[in-house]
Amino acid sequence: MNMKLSRYKHDSEFSYTFGATLTYELLKTHPELIQRVFLRPNTSYGNELKAILSEIKRRQIEIVESTKAFNILGAKENCLLIAEFRKSSTPLDPRANHIVLVNPSDSGNLGTIMRSAVGFGYENLAIITPAVDHFNPKTIRASMGAFAHLNIAYFDTFDTYMAQYPNRTNYSFMLRRAKPLNEILSQTISQPYSLVFGNEAAGLSDNYADFTTPVFIPQNQKIDSLNLSVAASIAMFEFSNCH
Repeated sequence: MNMKLSRYKHDSEFSYTFGATLTYELLKTHPELIQRVFLRPNTSYGNELKAILSEIKRRQIEIVESTKAFNILGAKENCLLIAEFRKSSTPLDPRANHIVLVNPSDSGNLGTIMRSAVGFGYENLAIITPAVDHFNPKTIRASMGAFAHLNIAYFDTFDTYMAQYPNRTNYSFMLRRAKPLNEILSQTISQPYSLVFGNEAAGLSDNYADFTTPVFIPQNQKIDSLNLSVAASIAMFEFSNCH
């Protein structure tokens, strides 16, 4: 077996799921993408791991027992299983509601937003570059497997995104000319729509108020702002109740 392994890089052809739970989500949704599975030698098989390995074998996916693979890929000691999968993208559904992230820069935040999106029924995520890589194993881990349930597409600019997905209301979460969330939700929410969020440091630039519908989440003055993933999760939850 020729390992040909190296730690993940943005331009890598493959990425990795570290752990049984993440691997199982990928196995359920896109088993055709999995190239091989690495298993830590001398592993004690619990019921969950036994079930996953049984499904991997049923699908005739190669299983490689190798401590070396775990060392090369930088897995922690408690990681018993890694799936190597081919990176693939799926176009966004033009009929569906979207989440749009403008220049997200933190893998943990992106992964958490992906997890919340799936939890609240959003299956389409647009990312405006420059941005963190959603295939990075750190992002995948933070998503707790939610990445496998999402259509994710990258765009050079927000204008490019709007040109490809027109005829929808874009709700931008910002302060300039913004109305409070409860006021927006008291009105008729036309569909499809997009919820648009800026990055962790700068948010959205003021000009977004000129071509989107600005919204803000009320908070008291004891904090400066909400974390991006928290704000996005609140917005997704509230808007999902209006479907």
